[in-house]
Amino acid sequence: MLGKTAGGLYWMFRSLERAENTARLVEAGFRIALTRSTNAEAEWKSVIVTSAARAAYEAKYQHYDSESVVHFLLQDADNPSSVLSVIKSARDNARLVRTALTTEVWTSVNETWMVLTKLLGAPIPQTELPAALATIRAQSAVVRGALHGTMLRNDIYDFCRLGTFIERMDSTARIIDVKYYSLLPAPSFVGSRLDNVQWETILRSVSAHRSFRWAVEDDFNAPAITNFLILDGRMPRSLRFCASKIVENLGYLGMNDDTPKPSLEMAERLSGRLKDRDVASIFEEGLHEFLLSVIEENAKIGQQIEQDYRFNS
Repeated sequence: MLGKTAGGLYWMFRSLERAENTARLVEAGFRIALTRSTNAEAEWKSVIVTSAARAAYEAKYQHYDSESVVHFLLQDADNPSSVLSVIKSARDNARLVRTALTTEVWTSVNETWMVLTKLLGAPIPQTELPAALATIRAQSAVVRGALHGTMLRNDIYDFCRLGTFIERMDSTARIIDVKYYSLLPAPSFVGSRLDNVQWETILRSVSAHRSFRWAVEDDFNAPAITNFLILDGRMPRSLRFCASKIVENLGYLGMNDDTPKPSLEMAERLSGRLKDRDVASIFEEGLHEFLLSVIEENAKIGQQIEQDYRFNS
């Protein structure tokens, strides 16, 4: 496969996953803000900081408020990571690799672009924000369903899945971080009812609330939820699950290689690091520091994949 085609597939699904995950990040901030009655500016600032967009935001907006942050992350065409921008990028990449896609996948991507362009073309009232975020998530699911239901399990599929899981791992780490590092009012709240309510909100934002209740006997508390979202290999948005799928798809791509590519070796190291941990050791290291290190390692793997498979050639 040409590197340009591989890159188009990879970035198409990174963009689609980013659209959904940005919606989830906004939802996490929105829901947590509902449990707090003071210091709204700090709460929304934490969402921007976690999305790694502080410099771009502050170049355009003077204050952190729900209206400005939501517009920037969902609708601002000047923000290359806004949902509106990444959906356009996904469609552009889909057009680039049109012959590598089934009709169903292309149609679902094109439909998603049309639906979300219309949805995000006007200001979203706060009362309608949850429904708008649900629509963004639903459209992403439509594309995933088309991919799973109609595509051959070959290198095309593997590059699509790599884009999904590289982006998803980054997002899950950031969503956990927006709660623990940025939004907790004070250390005295750790283990309090407010703390546990906010952790439960994080579960809901990654569609894991019911799964947690099925899979985990513990109550809603920081250690149990952190363990579920980081180390539980059954949870499809956990860091461990994402890392294992990155290894799996890179392994399929490298089946005929005489020696493993650097990206596979890097992914195996990260996956092994997540397999060998327990939640107590993560808290001892510092959850924020641990999450930052995972985000950095994951980003390096993504960059190495682009080099290994010559996306720019």
